[in-house]
Amino acid sequence: MNFALILFLLLVVTGILWLADVLVARKRRSPGDAQPWWVEWGASFFPVILIVFFLRSFLVEPFKIPSGSMIPTLLVGDFILVNKYTYGIRLPVINKKIYDMNSPQRGDVMVFRYPVDESMDYIKRVVGLPGDRVEYFDKRLTINGQEIQVERDGEFLHEDKLYYSPQFVETLGEVEHRILVEEKAPAYVPGARNFPGRENCTYTRNGVACTVPEGHYFMMGDNRDASSDSRIWGFVPEENIVGKAFLIWLNLSDWGRIGPFK
Repeated sequence: MNFALILFLLLVVTGILWLADVLVARKRRSPGDAQPWWVEWGASFFPVILIVFFLRSFLVEPFKIPSGSMIPTLLVGDFILVNKYTYGIRLPVINKKIYDMNSPQRGDVMVFRYPVDESMDYIKRVVGLPGDRVEYFDKRLTINGQEIQVERDGEFLHEDKLYYSPQFVETLGEVEHRILVEEKAPAYVPGARNFPGRENCTYTRNGVACTVPEGHYFMMGDNRDASSDSRIWGFVPEENIVGKAFLIWLNLSDWGRIGPFK
């Protein structure tokens, strides 16, 4: 469901009704007359829809985390906010950038339209920038020939499944965050698609290496062995970017999770 398109259509319809009331109908009504139904149920909603449309299109947009691919950073059931202007101002619905600002950086948690089905929004961490050589062999990440250092940081308890995963601290750019790596899981990438730019990637039984095309980004989940990401479905085009995730504003199961994250 394209909620942005639905919201835009509601804005147009209620805006037309509001203008019709202000410019024509209101002048013809006698003082004390009741508002017609189309004003009460249409035009009166226009200011509210306008505010929601502006906030959601240009400032912040709420999302709910549906899967565990970003554990331990984000858990299933987290409600997050996404900054819509960090990477530039885009026109709603068509997502065309009209004002450039910052570019995504390694370590950013980014929401984007899924390249395989652009009606869906995905959230992953930016690992590779345009032109980067990203290698993930034997569960070790290397970018442009430099291995990304990780440090063991205990274990993460999956409370729903009652098992522990090895947890590590990883630093990408200026962002220090935690990842999960299942040491006994196979290193190869299962089910890789025939995505645009796959000729830039080499798959082996030990993992994958890709050179990121210009205008694209290589994304990975923090739950490395339970994430469908660029290793499987390819690169994220710049025009698919939605925004930068920055805040958990609600988790009904754990109120202590509310706040900013990395």
